[in-house]
Amino acid sequence: MTTPRTLRADASLDAFNILVGTRYEMYNSLFSSLPFHRVEKTGVLLSLLVLHCEEGFQRQQSPQEIIRSFFEQYTSYRTEQEQNDLLFRFVQYAERQVVLFDALEEAAFRNTHDLHGLGTLKQLSATVQQEHAQQQLAQKLQDFAVRLVLTAHPTQFYPSNVLGIINDLSQALASDNTSLAHSYLRQLGKTPFFKKEKPTPYEEAVSLVWFLENVFYRAAGNIISYLTAQFPEAMQPGMKLIRMGFWPGGDRDGNPFVKADTTLQVADALRSSVIRAYYRDVRQLRRRLTFKGVEDIVKDLEAKLYNNLFVPGYKLDLKQEAILEPLVQIRQLLLEEHNSLFLSLVEALIHKVELFGLFFASLDIRQDSSVHAHLYEQVAARTKLLPADYADLPEQEKISALLAISESIKTDIFADEDLLQDTLQTVDVMRTIQERNGEEGCHRYIISHCTNALNVLEVYGLFRLTGWQAEEIRVDIVPLFETITDLRNAGDVMRELYEQPAYRSHLERRGNVQTIMLGFSDGTKDGGYLMANWSIYKAKEDLTKVSRDYGVEVVFFDGRGGPPARGGGKTQQFYASLGSNIANKEIQLTIQGQTVSSNFGSVDAAQFNLEQLLHAGISNTLFSRKQLTLSQEDDQLLQELSEVSYEAYVELKNHPVFLEYLNYVSPLRYYGEANIGSRPSKRKSGKLNLDDLRAVPYVGSWSQLKQNLPGYYGVGKALEALHERGDWPRVQQLYRSSLYFKTLLDNCEMAMKKCFFPVTAYLAEHPTYGPLWKQIYEEYERTRKYVLLLAGADTLMADKPLDMLSINMRQRIELPLITIQQFALAKIRELEEQQATEAKKVYEKLVVRCSFGIINAERNSA
Repeated sequence: MTTPRTLRADASLDAFNILVGTRYEMYNSLFSSLPFHRVEKTGVLLSLLVLHCEEGFQRQQSPQEIIRSFFEQYTSYRTEQEQNDLLFRFVQYAERQVVLFDALEEAAFRNTHDLHGLGTLKQLSATVQQEHAQQQLAQKLQDFAVRLVLTAHPTQFYPSNVLGIINDLSQALASDNTSLAHSYLRQLGKTPFFKKEKPTPYEEAVSLVWFLENVFYRAAGNIISYLTAQFPEAMQPGMKLIRMGFWPGGDRDGNPFVKADTTLQVADALRSSVIRAYYRDVRQLRRRLTFKGVEDIVKDLEAKLYNNLFVPGYKLDLKQEAILEPLVQIRQLLLEEHNSLFLSLVEALIHKVELFGLFFASLDIRQDSSVHAHLYEQVAARTKLLPADYADLPEQEKISALLAISESIKTDIFADEDLLQDTLQTVDVMRTIQERNGEEGCHRYIISHCTNALNVLEVYGLFRLTGWQAEEIRVDIVPLFETITDLRNAGDVMRELYEQPAYRSHLERRGNVQTIMLGFSDGTKDGGYLMANWSIYKAKEDLTKVSRDYGVEVVFFDGRGGPPARGGGKTQQFYASLGSNIANKEIQLTIQGQTVSSNFGSVDAAQFNLEQLLHAGISNTLFSRKQLTLSQEDDQLLQELSEVSYEAYVELKNHPVFLEYLNYVSPLRYYGEANIGSRPSKRKSGKLNLDDLRAVPYVGSWSQLKQNLPGYYGVGKALEALHERGDWPRVQQLYRSSLYFKTLLDNCEMAMKKCFFPVTAYLAEHPTYGPLWKQIYEEYERTRKYVLLLAGADTLMADKPLDMLSINMRQRIELPLITIQQFALAKIRELEEQQATEAKKVYEKLVVRCSFGIINAERNSA
């Protein structure tokens, strides 16, 4: 029987095929006029290369054989330089094909997604009214929010100018303006994709501020206006249902280029940006509000905003109240004297000012715990504030010594250690930002690699050390638990903190709310896909119980990346699946790198995805018809699956050539040369090891290999173990009854759908790496077999046809890039054996250039 949902899905597929697939073929033909050298021939030959790759991999040829035979069969190029020139032109051409596809998907978003369907606020509104749940909604909204924290994690391969072209191109395509689209495609042809220099942290910040000003400002405003119109009694003035966070310029974990002055500079940029957004809206209001008694108020407000934005040397004197008060006054006049004419425009701006204040997004500070530990050891060595033997004291004695500090120190005692001086200066800067932008401008300090209570109290001590009185510390201290061991110990760490009188007093001053961050990316790198996700679930469960025992409201902040291997995928389903055993006061998550542009790149996409998260958090509390909390039996089953998976992953991770294999056959060692982020790809210099290797290059390298190992490895062995011992019916029941478990496996399917093992199949017989390649491939096939068996499907992602179609089309575009990259890596290995250092540089450049197109084509793959 055909259901309305099936009809909508079919309509979305039809729209995708026409508006994306067919139009891609049509506009792709316009590339023949792009200003490339020998461009006509390049386009024809690239089409032939795609077919040649498909046929070659079917015949089990290696990338080297495919590229060589292509030149022999289809070109007259015989010299190495001629061939390499063509390969670079292919990369250049394919990069722009990816941009075209991105722009077409963005332009078609309204037609390919049901903006009023499942998971949207329209559906929420209908359900609330149908269930007469207005009172429950009002209660939920009192303390619920979605906080999206934008980060500069280096997964965004598009330069900011290309992102701008994508935005303009998608608008031209949406309006069927072929002439304008053609102009933008020509502009694209002349615009370089490769970044010659790494961006500075400030440049990273500016590129993300663009999304705040042009996308999130409008999308969040639309959502609040809609909810206020639908549920005026539930939506109270000043309610912050959506909160934006920001890491560029504040996240200094392993990034030596982020300094205290950078943080201040970024905070000023955020302030200026939100004032600019208000200024534009007020100018629009002035065109409409031409009424007596109203016009002068609007004019005065416009002047205030203008002075704070554009007048050189003007003393910044603007406060949030100075914007809100005249707007409230105008609203009252419209109601009383002007028949509410254009009232909705004024109220929409009021909502935005209430949401974003003068800070726009809260600038989070993040630093690694090892830096704080080193700082206190140096304080002990250079002052009398701590015992001389502080470094050797047990943890409890260190805590007592830290809390006994009553004097402040001057930062210049660390004039010879920039990092330590900056650590203290950063705390001073937080105070300055709060004075300029309001408390929300900078009110969280996140501790990476937090392993114990001491790590948290070290940060508390930083504020005392720089002269803050205890009652002045208007900052939330946020421990970040990442490794499997740290996640297991998190409950005990927080219990110890809650028992600590000084910290407990601090929490009381912060409203008895404790934010705890949990890192999916490093958890997966440490323990594999299933164990990382399950460990975070269990940590949340334990931390919820501990916090409730001590009367503390815990808020979880999820450090998620784009792909399933880093906590991404269909994240809203995870939040919809949480039971009453896990606190859900807020949904907080990082939106990293490329995910910003791919999921929140337009107002439509941002509003849709924000609504999905809001709906998940609200409906989870209001309308859950079934028991979401896992039963004891389900819990035990997931624990067993996770342990088997963990053992399989750890065995692989400890393989003597595991990292060597990744370095040998992937572009891992070239990640830093892509110049996509200011942060180094490793936390420390020196020999490559898994602990210091960041999750982004780790996951991204597996992605470019088309093996995506962190997104599924160990899942197959876990499912097979339970199948073989006769527990399969229990697994099937769990899959049917638990949205949490089904979402885990859905995202696992997505990771596997993006795999393509034929590209590295030539390694199967390699004397050193062959056994490891076979082991990884066998686990892929095993996982695929059991996941499909569980889903009752023949193909991966069969229940998500739109996503599957998009992935299939993107993979065809990137196929030549993957082949060329593997060809170039093989050439580099040959030349290294011959010690031909100079000759390999061109191939290294080719590897890096291919990375751009591959990562962009896959979206959210790193």
